[in-house]
Amino acid sequence: PREDASGTPLKWNWDTPLLLSAHARTRLYVAANRLFRSDDRGDSWRAISGDLTRGIDRDALEVMGRVQDVDAVAKDSSTSFYGNCTALAESPLDENLLWVGTDDGLVHVTEDGGANWTRIDTFPGVPDRTYVSRLTASFHRRDRVYAAFDNHKNGDFTPYLLVSEDRGRTWRSIRADLGPRDIVYAIVEDDEDEDLLFCGTEFGVYASLDRGRRWIELTGNMPTIQVRDLEIQRREDDLIVGTFGRGIYVLDDYSPLRTLSAETCAAPAHLFTPRPAPLYVPGNRLGLNTGLGTQGSLYFAAPNPPFGAIVTYWLAEKPMTRREKREDAQRKAREAGTTIPYPTYEELRAEDEEVAPVVYLTVRDAHGAVVRRVECPRAAGLHRVAWDLRWPKATRTELHPPGEGNPWSPPDAGPLVPPGEYQITLDLLANGETRQLAGPVPCRVVPLGLQSLPAADPAALLAFQNEAVTLRRAVRAAIESADDLETRLAHARLAVREAPRADLALLGRLGDMARAVDEILIALRGDLTLIRRNRPSPPSIASRVEAAASSTMYSTAAPTATAREDLRIAAEAFTAVHARLRALLTEDWPAVEAALEAAGAPTTPGRLPAWR
Repeated sequence: PREDASGTPLKWNWDTPLLLSAHARTRLYVAANRLFRSDDRGDSWRAISGDLTRGIDRDALEVMGRVQDVDAVAKDSSTSFYGNCTALAESPLDENLLWVGTDDGLVHVTEDGGANWTRIDTFPGVPDRTYVSRLTASFHRRDRVYAAFDNHKNGDFTPYLLVSEDRGRTWRSIRADLGPRDIVYAIVEDDEDEDLLFCGTEFGVYASLDRGRRWIELTGNMPTIQVRDLEIQRREDDLIVGTFGRGIYVLDDYSPLRTLSAETCAAPAHLFTPRPAPLYVPGNRLGLNTGLGTQGSLYFAAPNPPFGAIVTYWLAEKPMTRREKREDAQRKAREAGTTIPYPTYEELRAEDEEVAPVVYLTVRDAHGAVVRRVECPRAAGLHRVAWDLRWPKATRTELHPPGEGNPWSPPDAGPLVPPGEYQITLDLLANGETRQLAGPVPCRVVPLGLQSLPAADPAALLAFQNEAVTLRRAVRAAIESADDLETRLAHARLAVREAPRADLALLGRLGDMARAVDEILIALRGDLTLIRRNRPSPPSIASRVEAAASSTMYSTAAPTATAREDLRIAAEAFTAVHARLRALLTEDWPAVEAALEAAGAPTTPGRLPAWR
């Protein structure tokens, strides 16, 4: 807006409030020392109030104990004009109910869209003329409004946070247990639970589960920083936090806070119902699976939320091992100035041999069949775990999983589950026994419908994916078994040469087996002699299987005819190779080990010598 024909200057704040209406998508409000409204996206404006400030001449105000001279250093520099609007709110329940706050401590309310205004100039416990930092109208009650005040310019860092239940006629403080210097800059009310509030302060962001009677700091990976703005993404139940450092933080899916209570925390464990999980295939980020792709360190991108169903759970206590229980008892004894008995060596041996407890989510389909088990942290407190909406991968287990893996190709994974309803429980495996801790809770998997080429028969796609995963599992295991046999044969040849009583004719037999293993590995993984010299080589069984699996595992399209043909050829070829490898492992190799043992040959990997 610009000044009208009278030329009376408008006074703007550095933090001039601007509002997009919740009732009309073309309507905007912006406030200088007057409130303006636009119904055409800012193309034209009209004032719907007079001057809403006290109209005080700031040159008559004392600064540092006295009225400063006109020549005082930087007297009028680096500051906004005094007497302007700093807070603005529109009721989401009533388009005519508007609130405006000013830097000189006034709040005005109109109940008729600006035709008439009511001035409020005193607030319990708040010093006169304190800057109004935020006004927030309630999602739930027309008469409710929240107000935050900032008096730091007068050396007062007290948090002032109030609520009115009668359109500003009376107010009460909801500061409660906020820190004595934790100035409040923003407050929002949950759109579903009127008792759930969030406020942004000088040192962070807080939540209240009881409408301001008590505040809990939301820490996690949130730094200690001035939080100047808060917004709720209502569709996703996300809390967006704007900080003074111009950073944005997102608390994804805060809905568990709606059901968090003293009773919940008193329970041994609790499983919160997750929000619907969108089903899609995530794209490679900036060309790679990890980090910033090929963009370099100067390119900024924030991390995405985990893909899949985000499950939140609570553990009152950590399921501890024997060692952890002993160490905890020792710590408490030291604090109490006492001692506990020294553990016996049988107790220490039991500690060394114990398998640590495992907390995990169990996902079941609508028929009760187990789809996936997802291991979880077992520490006490609130935790979040993502189920990636997939069946488990069929490849080998890893005691020490690699880091981020190959950035150029997606990691091994099972097929995506079909959309539908699932059930999740929180379970504990300890001392060989499984016990359900919490749940079940429903989990709905919802397709986004973004497919360019959706499979006409999802069941047929899943069947193909399962066939490909099963064959890939067998082929990879066969390669590992053949590699292991090749290593054992090398050890056996050395053992024969070192055993005085061994028949050297056994070396010929070992050579025949080694050549057979070489032929099997060429069929399984390709001719390395050609591949290492960058020469064309026939496709291997593994290359056909990997191509068929990878072409559908991260796609929702039906398998191509090429993929089907690859899988058919690989399955037929593998049948013969598998039979030949099994014969070597179950018939030929045991005979070789028996001959080595009869000759008293040195031990070889995997062979247990006879004893008496």
